Amino acid sequence: MFLTCVNFAKSKSKTLLVQMMSAAGTGYTCNAKRSRLRDKLVLRKYDPIVKQHVLFFEKKKVRTL
Repeated sequence: MFLTCVNFAKSKSKTLLVQMMSAAGTGYTCNAKRSRLRDKLVLRKYDPIVKQHVLFFEKKKVRTL
């Protein structure tokens, strides 16, 4: 019996975990999931530092899921 080493290609994940930065300039960040095929994410979320809803823009990719 012969044993061979077989390398299987890893598939790319379909989702990314990205860091979102508040547009209010407070430095508050949060994390969100998005599809790999989508454009950069923009969300309207609550910023507790200014105590109101503001836009959050995608800053960087944290990891793949």
